[in-house]
Amino acid sequence: MSGVVKIDLKMGCEVGKRFYEPGCFGGEPLFVGRDPEDIMSSDEDDGYLLSFVYNEKSNESKLLVMDARSPELDIVSMVRLPRRVPYGFHGLFLKKDKILISNSSPRNR
Repeated sequence: MSGVVKIDLKMGCEVGKRFYEPGCFGGEPLFVGRDPEDIMSSDEDDGYLLSFVYNEKSNESKLLVMDARSPELDIVSMVRLPRRVPYGFHGLFLKKDKILISNSSPRNR
């Protein structure tokens, strides 16, 4: 993917987009709510889009954190990574209590 487009399914139109730099391609974006403890947030886009982006010219991978509410999906943080992240790499966001439950499972003892 050379960028991310946000579509309002009720209105049936594009409401936001961010294209990566030339020669850069990203993986599947992941949405993370601004306040993961507030599962009843009134705004479904109140959070961040995270995406790994690889620059094929410089052989550099980055993690982009974008404001999901912004029409341009503004970058609020960017982390340069020490190694290439392969295309198709997936992430998963879990709340702290879900990680603690998983770690205390009998099979993990």
